[in-house]
Amino acid sequence: MTVAGIDLGGTKCEVRLFDEAWVEVARHRTSTPKTYDALVQTVADQVAWAEAQSGSKLPVGIGAAGLINPQTGTALTANLPATGKAFPTDINSACGRPITYVNDCRAMALSEAVFGAGEGHDTVMSLILGTGIGGGIVVKQSLLKGPTVTGGEFGHTAAPAHLVSQHNLPVHACGCGRQGCIETYIAGPGLSRLAKTLTGQDVTPPEIAARRRGDMAEVWSLWCALTAELLHSLTLTVDPDVIVLGGGLSQIEGVIPALSEAAKAAQIGDFSATRLVLAQGGDSSGARGAAYAAWQETNT
Repeated sequence: MTVAGIDLGGTKCEVRLFDEAWVEVARHRTSTPKTYDALVQTVADQVAWAEAQSGSKLPVGIGAAGLINPQTGTALTANLPATGKAFPTDINSACGRPITYVNDCRAMALSEAVFGAGEGHDTVMSLILGTGIGGGIVVKQSLLKGPTVTGGEFGHTAAPAHLVSQHNLPVHACGCGRQGCIETYIAGPGLSRLAKTLTGQDVTPPEIAARRRGDMAEVWSLWCALTAELLHSLTLTVDPDVIVLGGGLSQIEGVIPALSEAAKAAQIGDFSATRLVLAQGGDSSGARGAAYAAWQETNT
């Protein structure tokens, strides 16, 4: 059976088809529209394209940033023109049938747990370190879901007070509406903010990574310590077999040993820290995870 997954982001809407062995067999990419009605139609067109390739209706999953409020059915998203709209419902209406809708970070977690770096483990967490911070929890190859649907929004937990105080860090307003979220310190823009606070320099994350053994050593060390505190919280809460790291900052050379060392320092006593691994699925993880979620819904 062919299955389709749609990777929906702020700039692209790409559908990928996977065969019974979960090997990608086709893809179709288009730009993400700037208006809501056009966005819904574009997604419906991608579903129609997938159906045309397979010759029949097939399970389709969408992985997209943001949240769908379970009480109102409306979206909250920063990179799509869909906030306040009943996005999944309107997609279903445009397609004439139900389409599976998954947060993109949760889709990546599912893909990595089933097909990638978490394969073979019962409990897998993912942590995306990019422009924002998010992730997901997968237990026995199924996403852990709850009634609020905010599980996995790890970036909006509070930053560790002892490090904020010790380094006299400013408390930033977060895009979620709260103050002092860990995302404001360890996401890509947060890393640059740390550099500005500690050194007075305006530098990008790649520049900080390149200079981490020089004048950016303190910045890098503090970023690792702050990120390790989040990893520590995830371990204390779930104690997963592995935590899969994804996103742009995870591609910094040596980030796994650096964060593993910092996480060990953050752990209680001489207990071990959770093993960290890099995501393996590349840019297909989100689409494959969304497709797998759709396949699971069809087969349950």
